[in-house]
Amino acid sequence: MDDRNDVDRRRFLKIAGTGAGAAAVLAGIWDQPATAQTAPRRLSEKEKFAQIASNTWPLRQIFKTRPGAPANPRSEEMKKKYGEITMLDMPQFTKDTFPGVTRMDLFSGLFGDVTDDTMYASLGPAGRGREFDPSTPAGRKWLETLANKMALTGTSCQHISNNAPRDLAEMDVERRKAGIAVAKNWLDAGKIIGAKSMRVNSGGPRIAPCAVATETYPKADELAAYLSNCIESLKELADYGGKAGVKVTLENHWGLTANPMNIRLILDEVHHEFCEASPDFCNWEHEYLMYNGLKALAPYSHTNVHAKYWNRWKDNDVRRSVRIMMDAGFKGTFALEYEDGPWDGVEGSKYLYKEVLAAL
Repeated sequence: MDDRNDVDRRRFLKIAGTGAGAAAVLAGIWDQPATAQTAPRRLSEKEKFAQIASNTWPLRQIFKTRPGAPANPRSEEMKKKYGEITMLDMPQFTKDTFPGVTRMDLFSGLFGDVTDDTMYASLGPAGRGREFDPSTPAGRKWLETLANKMALTGTSCQHISNNAPRDLAEMDVERRKAGIAVAKNWLDAGKIIGAKSMRVNSGGPRIAPCAVATETYPKADELAAYLSNCIESLKELADYGGKAGVKVTLENHWGLTANPMNIRLILDEVHHEFCEASPDFCNWEHEYLMYNGLKALAPYSHTNVHAKYWNRWKDNDVRRSVRIMMDAGFKGTFALEYEDGPWDGVEGSKYLYKEVLAAL
């Protein structure tokens, strides 16, 4: 049954019970054409472009790498085709590659000047790698340079897809505190570059714990403990993000957040305007979540989503996913995050650019 007709029927029964004086109101209900009640206003071209963001993740193969890093044949091939860039080039690259687009989704792993070790922190013992540290003097100066580049090009950072904040749900209190501290440093970085939102990873096991058998009914006490830790961490980060003006987001990005219902319950418990969802069209554990999972998260999403194509799934209807978000009243950006398929990262991003535009 048509949902609109069902609503109108209930309204009819309610109004009819008020007496003959409701006749004019009833006539008004039935005389309205269906299109007047359901058809959304069409977006202007300017409004459509304002809801698209470039994304650095699929472009990572053309980014400059650390001197001495192992050769990557795929990366070398793409650099010959498109040239080599750094994050400081991304504002202009966005304008040149995606006409009309001025917003960007920036991946944390591509921040910084790879030739300057002073703006990076070690991830652990020798050989474990390093990551950009926005709290260093060199790191802050680099962030200010990036902010100036955006100002000069008329571009802006919509979202930081951040892998640095981790361990937010860990049982080890010290690890959890360290993860929160890293996230706060990055929220400060987001403020410098004007980011609207920033993803954090929940931490905890890469595959969420399952329920176990009991004498009565299965229980998932281990999962609940991880969720509790994550909720408390996000409450603290949402408060901090509110002061910085940067929203903290959870993405369906493995572990606790692979299940959209876990994201919903975390956000419901945190209950803060600076904590929301930033769903990815394809990061699902099974095919039945492709659109149902997105529908579940759409009401919790306001700033940025990943409009993704990934050949992991046979049914990957980008336009359908965009419509799901728009039907839920989404006003944020669709970041063009191509993962894998028949194209390279630049070609895949351009494909998404066309698909999202067509669906808006």
